[in-house]
Amino acid sequence: MPTWSALTTLPGKAPAEALAEAMEAMDPAPEGVGVFEIEDGSGLWEVGAYFTAPPDGVALAILEAAFGAQPFAVSELPEIDWVAKVRRDLSPIVAGRFFLYGSHDADKVPAGAISLLIEAAMAFGTGHHGTTKGCLLALDRLADAGVRAQNVADIGCGTAVLAMAAAKLWGLPVLASDIDAVAVDVAKANVLANDLAGRVTCVEAAGFDHPALAAAAPFDLVFANILMGPLLDLAPAMAAHLAPGGRAILSGLLTEQADRVITAYAAEGLRLEDRGDIDVWSTLVLRKAA
Repeated sequence: MPTWSALTTLPGKAPAEALAEAMEAMDPAPEGVGVFEIEDGSGLWEVGAYFTAPPDGVALAILEAAFGAQPFAVSELPEIDWVAKVRRDLSPIVAGRFFLYGSHDADKVPAGAISLLIEAAMAFGTGHHGTTKGCLLALDRLADAGVRAQNVADIGCGTAVLAMAAAKLWGLPVLASDIDAVAVDVAKANVLANDLAGRVTCVEAAGFDHPALAAAAPFDLVFANILMGPLLDLAPAMAAHLAPGGRAILSGLLTEQADRVITAYAAEGLRLEDRGDIDVWSTLVLRKAA
């Protein structure tokens, strides 16, 4: 079945959300509408909708004018078996001692690697993005330096790949949380697929706001691979939930955003210990004073 997308941008979260709500009333109605902040410091938000019939161009023009949005870019999308495409395009990833793969590449796992099975159908957080790979490489460098964490959390876990990497690396239980219920379900499925049931526990939570995380704190290592805005908001809670001498591995950042995050966390008592850049993305290792 052919589908169409309609995408626009406009300044401000509230107008973007209002536009998205107005689009729900279109005829034909969209199958789904999304609102996303563009993480480039511009203050712009993207509103996108997907249709199974061509969207009404006049209605879109009226919405543009009413909400001060840029002209909609409307495209007909090709019919693609996306899972099959991802399987073809996503080759295994090596990040230090970690090897991420789909089941179609199970025969390629090298001896001695810490392997993590992430299926193509669950493709947010497969390790192909520079932020996930950057976090795995930061974890690998910590292990090479002799660091052995005892109490680990993965905040905004997505597929739980980082939580599983720490659990396999050190053979310890890890808590993983995500604000998105679908992500939590995906994470739980990945935990089972990697034989980590009972070692990685996945909960739905915003940040550290869950009884299991409160009970397990303080942590000596916390992953947070999210976005700059949520990372800035998380800084006080991160400092409160880290043990003295504990580390946070942060990513989801553009390289030009890193200094702002470093400054915000320094104000909470966390100092930069390591930084790795992959393409336009930065990964930070910050440490709380002992």
